[in-house]
Amino acid sequence: MKALFKWLDYIIVALTWVALAVGVLMMLHVSADVAGRFFGRPFPGTNEIVAGYYMILLIFLPWAHVTRDNNHICAEMFVQHIPPAVMEWIEIGIKLLTLVYIGVFTWQTWLRAMQQMRNGEALQIVTSYLPVWPSRFALPIAGGLMTLYLVLRIISDVRDLLSSNRDPSSPDEHEAMLKTGDGL
Repeated sequence: MKALFKWLDYIIVALTWVALAVGVLMMLHVSADVAGRFFGRPFPGTNEIVAGYYMILLIFLPWAHVTRDNNHICAEMFVQHIPPAVMEWIEIGIKLLTLVYIGVFTWQTWLRAMQQMRNGEALQIVTSYLPVWPSRFALPIAGGLMTLYLVLRIISDVRDLLSSNRDPSSPDEHEAMLKTGDGL
């Protein structure tokens, strides 16, 4: 299981770096467009490229990274006094619900991306067209990676909880790997 997490971590980190690079590229592109406007020569299609590519990649590619580091927004005021062993089962239940939702999301966005590819989805920019269908595949890729991570994490968490030598308040194998630097 540790090898699967490590392999998956490489992909997660790579997609996070791609998202960071896209963020920098978007910043440079928008800055150049603003400077071009100052000199009367804006870049045509900047808004469409930002909306059709940069924002989609920047938002969705790091999803698995957020899941891996357990950085989703959560409200703990309802569960702060629950014993750790019970809380771990509640967290597994939440991961299962998230898995179902993200699984359906991934499936539906895959179907939509395939439809947009067949239709050749494009945005009109001044006198030409910008194909945007390739960016539609970022959603099912990010969702699929998050789904795969959640499946592995649920299996790992259940296995750890069912083992008799596991202390419910101690970090699991994957969290320990990330903290010690064995992970990425």
